This record gives sequence, C-alpha cells and structure tokens, in this order.
Amino acid sequence: MVIKSFAKINLSLLVKKKLPNGLHDLETLFCMINLFDIINIEKIKNGKKDKVTFIGPYSRYVKNSNNSIIKVLRILRRRKLVTDYYSVKVNKKIPVFAGFGGGTSNAFAVMKFMTKKRIKIKILNELIKGIGSDLRLFFYNLGYLQNLKKVVKLGGEHKLNFLIVYPNIICSTKRIFSSVKKTSKKKAFKKNTFKNKESFMNFVINSNNDLQSIVEKRYPVIQNLLRDIYKAKGCYASRLTGSGSGCFGLFQNQKCSKVALRVLRKKYPKFWFSIAKTI
Repeated sequence: MVIKSFAKINLSLLVKKKLPNGLHDLETLFCMINLFDIINIEKIKNGKKDKVTFIGPYSRYVKNSNNSIIKVLRILRRRKLVTDYYSVKVNKKIPVFAGFGGGTSNAFAVMKFMTKKRIKIKILNELIKGIGSDLRLFFYNLGYLQNLKKVVKLGGEHKLNFLIVYPNIICSTKRIFSSVKKTSKKKAFKKNTFKNKESFMNFVINSNNDLQSIVEKRYPVIQNLLRDIYKAKGCYASRLTGSGSGCFGLFQNQKCSKVALRVLRKKYPKFWFSIAKTI
C-alpha cells in the first residue's frame, strides 16, 4: 500500500507562557499543503520486528532505528491495535528541521492507515505524548490551535498559494524556544474571524510568528530571504512557518508564486524551493 504524508504550514504562531511540563503553550492558525512524503507499507510475513527505512533527499537526517513511525507502531502494538509487523519505506520529500512537520506527518499517516477507525482519546493522548503535540493538527486540513490540547476545525474554501523555501539551515527547536524571553497573551478565539476569505486573509496578513525574530537574529540570511519574498509581486505576507528555518510566502495566485520562484532561485541557488497550495 502506498500512502501520502502531507506537510503543514503555520500561518501564524503565538508563543504563550510555559506550562507545568516545561513546554510553552501555543496558538497557531495552520493548514496542510500539497507537499508530501510517499510511504510504502507492506506486511512482513512471519515477521517479528518492524523495518522502517528512508530514502530521498532528506533521508540522511532520519534514524532508521528511532523515528516517529517506529514510535507509533510500538504504541499501537502495545495497545493491541496492531498485531502484524511491517516494512515501511518513506521517500522523504519534505525538508526536515524546517517546521513543515514531516516527521509528525509520517507518524499520523501510518497511524491513520493502521487504525482505520477513530482512536480512543486515551490512546490518542498516549500517541501525542510519544510523538508530540503537533500530531493532533494533522486531523484537519485547516484549523486553529487554541492551546496544546484544543484544535478548532475551520471550514471555508480558502485556496491558498505559496512559495516555500528551505535555506538548508538545521534549526534546533529546543534552542530556539530556550531563547524566548517575551510571550504573547492568550487571545480570545472568535471563529467568525475566519467566516469569509477577506476576514481570513486579513487575519493572516496581520499575524506573525513569535519565534521569527529569534531565528532571524541567529541566522540573518533568513531575514534577508523573507524580505525578498515579501517584495515579490503578488505576495501578501512572508513568514517563518515554525521554529525551524522553513519559510513561506503567501501569494495572490500561483502565477505570482512561480515568478517569485524563478527570481529568488537565481539569488539563492543553494536553497530548496517549491510551489505549494492548500489541499
């Protein structure tokens, strides 16, 4: 069986006060995009151990013996939701350490394939604890994370066009969050903020990523890149997508994003670029 594992973009990111577990609480408007890893899953006859391998341009950054897929299979087997053993081969097309959620997406895709039915909350919480809080985001194509435990599904056909860039800088999430000095106050969530395309776009354009200034200070080339993306014709906003070095520009249409791609690829020839849109 071949399945797709989609990347995500955080259109906004607010970092709030630390929780008792030491993690910062977060608020984010997020969406899934049509950039994906390809996962091939085959049952191992008379197998006694799962075999997970990675190929593709970003495979060298992932450990075959310790990764999100191995973790999710172990938890599902412990909960007796999986009894067989599997060979799982992942073609890594989503850049890693970039903020596009590739590893968590891989775990979600395998979990969804293996379980088919809705997972009980207790088991889902165990998976989130083992994989990471981002796991709950991948149930939605478009949503708003109010805090680390609550996601609101957003409707509406908000078809968005992006230019996404990975400057091949490995950004440590732990290091970036450890540099947070000022946190945002909790905002009152209002679903009607996203009731139509105009209000939705106004929210995105006027939002920000609280971690961006920290990353830009550590890596000035990212600040330059984001400025150049924003200056491109038809760009509504340019922003860091998470705590990694992955960047995006939100464009008026795909034609504008393709023009920006050609121009910026010449200026930053060593960076990874791609056109993307919401799924």
